[in-house]
Amino acid sequence: MSEKAASGAKAPEDLVQVGFVFGAYGIVGGVRVRPFSAEADALLHAKTWWIDKPSLHDVDVKRAKLHGGDVVVTMSGVADRNAAEALKGASVFIPRSEFPALDEEDEFYWADLLGLAVENQQGESLGTVADMMSNGPQSILRVEYEAEGKAQERLIPFVDQYVIKVDKDAKKIIVDWGLDY
Repeated sequence: MSEKAASGAKAPEDLVQVGFVFGAYGIVGGVRVRPFSAEADALLHAKTWWIDKPSLHDVDVKRAKLHGGDVVVTMSGVADRNAAEALKGASVFIPRSEFPALDEEDEFYWADLLGLAVENQQGESLGTVADMMSNGPQSILRVEYEAEGKAQERLIPFVDQYVIKVDKDAKKIIVDWGLDY
């Protein structure tokens, strides 16, 4: 993404979608954002967000707080409920460089896993992480690969039982998973 915002600021190259506008909150321009992460730390700490409605632009966050699993925010340029409702469905982005530091060596942001190669313990390539999803209790790697000339996918639970090692430097994940699973 390399668009310019209404403020004239150039969009950072490391923007990551972290949620979407779910609707308005209150009558004075509050916006309800559904985060992709249960903790929503990046949304709560970033002072500038990027929103893609009507086109990609930056907004200054005045106040953000958790409210029932969503993030409720007041931001510059959204003065009333009608303006907040107009943003419904907009994607919310934050630069990866502004994400809070992780506490543990074995913690990862989903954005850091996308594009990593996936191999099993036998050294066989299983594909590349195309996406992450959650089924509630755990995250799942969506691994894309090609077989018989067609795009295929594997869903591998991102849990200790199957994920042996994540090596961000080598850009790969080692898993206990067979080619035929």
